[in-house]
Formats: sequence, structure tokens, C-alpha cells
Amino acid sequence: MSTFSFDDSETCSHLTGDFTGDVETKYRRVVTWSIARHTNGKSVAKRRKVTAPTCGTCNITLVRPFVCLHCSYSGCWASSHVADHLKQSSHKFCVDVSSGAVFCSACDDIVHNHALDRTYLESHLRAEERRTVAKIPREPFKFWDPSTDTDDASALEGMVAIPCQGTFLVLNLRRRGLLNLGQTCYLNVILQCFVHNPLLRNHFLGDRHNHKLCKIQDCACCEMDKLFVEMYSDDTTPFGPVSFLATTWRKSTELAGYAQHDAHEFFITSLNHIHSNCKGSTNISCICIIHSTFAGQLQSDVKCERCGNVTSTVDPILDVSLELKEKVVRDDKGHLSLGACLRKYTQPEKLGPKEYTCSKCGKGSSASKRLSFRRLPPVLSFQFKRFEHKGLDKSGSARKLDSPVRLPANLDMMPFTSMNVKDNDKENAGPPVMYQYELFAVINHEGQMDNGHYTNFARLNSGASFFDTWYRFDDDKVTLSSLGACLKSTPYMCFYVKKHLEYKPHITPTYIRTRETEAVREKALEREKEAARQKELDDALLATV
Repeated sequence: MSTFSFDDSETCSHLTGDFTGDVETKYRRVVTWSIARHTNGKSVAKRRKVTAPTCGTCNITLVRPFVCLHCSYSGCWASSHVADHLKQSSHKFCVDVSSGAVFCSACDDIVHNHALDRTYLESHLRAEERRTVAKIPREPFKFWDPSTDTDDASALEGMVAIPCQGTFLVLNLRRRGLLNLGQTCYLNVILQCFVHNPLLRNHFLGDRHNHKLCKIQDCACCEMDKLFVEMYSDDTTPFGPVSFLATTWRKSTELAGYAQHDAHEFFITSLNHIHSNCKGSTNISCICIIHSTFAGQLQSDVKCERCGNVTSTVDPILDVSLELKEKVVRDDKGHLSLGACLRKYTQPEKLGPKEYTCSKCGKGSSASKRLSFRRLPPVLSFQFKRFEHKGLDKSGSARKLDSPVRLPANLDMMPFTSMNVKDNDKENAGPPVMYQYELFAVINHEGQMDNGHYTNFARLNSGASFFDTWYRFDDDKVTLSSLGACLKSTPYMCFYVKKHLEYKPHITPTYIRTRETEAVREKALEREKEAARQKELDDALLATV
């Protein structure tokens, strides 16, 4: 088969001439059916009741069906039945229902162009919008067209279009490693996860923070901007994040030096540093890139067993730490999995009379406490507590828990949300697809606590899940890997991103709100300066009198 390309001039010419009329209409219907299939009902049990298609040749049930776009045939890809059907019937196109990828029999390859991407995205989102069950419907998706906006059109006049920096690495399918600067593997794995985070990538490659224009000393956002410039350049030699490390040492002395450090500790420290240098903080909430990406809300419900009174509190979270001890409930096959850890994390916990005093009864009584996710962030970060200290402080004896944890490639968070816990709120939960996450990075720790080493896996997303590529990073050594190898590894941290980000009607985008807030702040500063100058003039005038 030919090499996959993102350049329309090098892709299948049949898409331009033959992918029209009934073929395009059926393609849209297949995409719509796929969305309906995965959002039919609020539980996995209900979704399983939907009849799965079968192969028209061998009659087996198809987990990942391929459908002919010229007739009603569906077949299996692994046994080449669908490809044989296209040749025998002189049909050109079939589609992978799961990803929307189109196979052309004339080219004998998966084919692609930007018009097909647009058709898939539009059909996908329109199908989801029709199945939104929340009280406030989702705003209809519209493609950005600068010609319809006078301000955008005038701003783009005379501009020269340049290719995205990320396109180079997607086309060449290669990544850049990071040099170990002296037991800094903990830093390298976190930086690689930052680089492969789709939201952080779009923010910094979108020039939302320019280190050449920033005047803040030891600015973490400037270091992130420099990192993305280097990692998405055409230079493939390993990069040494010297300035990032030096800035971290100056801002957090506890991480200074060449001793071994915890990757999770550096992760939280880096988030705080970036947040402190980001623009977007308001009196109500912070809309900086860190909180827009990682921030969620955890709800704690404590129910008094004496009177039934429920006290709820909501706390912000940037990540979730999960226990790995033997008391964690395992899955049906006896394996320790991420789902089992989350069920343990959100199941009710008994509190004794000495641990809880009811605000309604005014007496100490037994109670049950339950955690749930009130608001899910676009990116979920999980840490598994593998390092256990037996003493009250870290000076006591410690050991590492090497229990393997099974990670899913796709994670459904709906069972662990506050709306799912309360039956009366399930109607307002929205479409189940909005709770679906997909894995994009995993951090592993090899060895013991005193002589360990960090490595990580990360996904290079090409824009279509059919062509995702996985890599393993060991400091400066980068090797091509697979999702299967990633899932078989022993995770210390893992990162999931929402398949579809939420967008709400009548909500002003954060970058516009930030710009308006800054404009108001600048006007207030100008007024203060003018008042100060006027006061100086008045004082000088009084002095002369």
C-alpha cells in the first residue's frame, strides 16, 4: 500500500471525482448510525442491546465493521472480505464505521483529504447535537469562515499562510527525545506528556504566550513556549531542557539539585508555576490554560445515618490519586484495573460517631461518606500510589507496590459522576459520549524507590484515530511502539483526554473574556495614573499659593 499523506495533491484522485451524490449521502448516514449506536442508552448494558452488523461473506459479528458505500454489504477487514467484495462488484469505496476512514479499492489504500475530514466532523457533531438530552441544547456547530466576519477578514488581509509546526512531525511520524541532565528522568517524562497533551499543544503552538514578548522573570509559561518551539521544530536531535530545569530550581528549592525526585511532585509543581504566570484569573474562577485543561470538581456527600441529613461539599482538583493496596476491589476477572480503583474511590465509606457530628442532629453519629466527580476536566490525570511509607513521616521505612494495573484505551467516566449517583439528576447528564475519554500518555517507574528510573509512552495524534502512532520515551531514546505495549506496561501516572470537548450556547470564549478583562484593567490603571498626575498638579498649585 502507498504511504499515507496529509497533502491533498498526493491523495486519492477518486475522492474528488466520485465521492459525491449517493456515496457521500451514505457516508453521512453511516457516521450518524455509528454515533447513535454508541449513544443509545445511558449504560453499557443498554448499548449492548443494539444489533451489531455481520459480515456478508462469513456471517460473523463485526466488532469493527467496514461498510460498502455503494450497496448494503458490510464485511470484515482482517479477512479481506470487504476488499474482495469491492473488487468483485467494481465498487470503489468502503468506510470503517469506527473511525470514518475511507478505503479506495482503485488505490488499494486508506485515502484522505480535507473535504472528507470536514464531512466526517460535520456529520459527527450534528448527530451528537440531535441526541443531547440536557435542558439547554448544545449550540449548533459551525465551521469558522473568516469571509463572513469583517474583523477577521480585515485582519487576515496581506497575511501569508504558513504550515502548522505540528504538521511536520505528523507527516514524518517522528518524535524528539530529551537529554537526561543528571537524574532528571522525572522531568523528561512530564515534559513529554505536556508536549503530547492536545490542549497544551494547541495553546502554545497557537502563540498564546510568546517568550520573546514576555517581561516576567523566571516565567514558567515562557519555558513552556520555548519547549514547544523546540519539540515541534524540524530538528530531531535530543533536546536538553536546561532553562526549564533552572527555572524550576529557582522557583522551587525543594526540587533543586541532582537527587532523585518524584514525577508526580514535579507535575503538580509545574502546574502551579504555569498557573502563577498565566493570564486569565478572575474574581470568580481561573480560566488560565492549566485550569481550563486539568481543573475539575470533586463532590463529597456525607449522610447521617441517624436523621438522613446529607451535607455536600465541593472541592477543586487538578489530578486524582488512587490507592493500590490489597483492599482495592478488583474487576470480575480478579485483576486490578483503573475502573476497579475508581469504583473503590467513589464507593461509600463508613464514618464512626467520633469522626462525624451532624449539623442537623447536633450529635455525633455514624455516617457514610461518598466521593463523586461533580465536574470533569478536559484532561484527566491519574496517579497510582505505588510508594508507601510505613511511618508517620517520609523518614520511616518505605516500599514500592509493583501491582500491575490494567488501563483501558477508552474510559467512560459517567458511572463516577455526581449526576449518576443521584438518580433524579440523570436526565440532565447530557449525552453519554461527553463522558468518554481516550488514553494519550502513560508514565512508568522502573526499579525501586532509591534507584528507580522513569520512562513514558505517548500518542502522536494525526487527527484521525485510525492513524494514531504510539512511541516509548526513555530520555533521549525514542522508539516506535504500540497501544498494546503501552497497555501492558505498569503505570505510575496516566493521562486521558475527552473525545469531544463541551461547548455551551451563549458563552463567551475564554480568550475574549481574558482580552476584555485585561482591557478593563488597563483602563483602570490609566485612570489611577491620571488621578495621581492630577493630584500632583493640585499639590504643586497649592504649594505656590
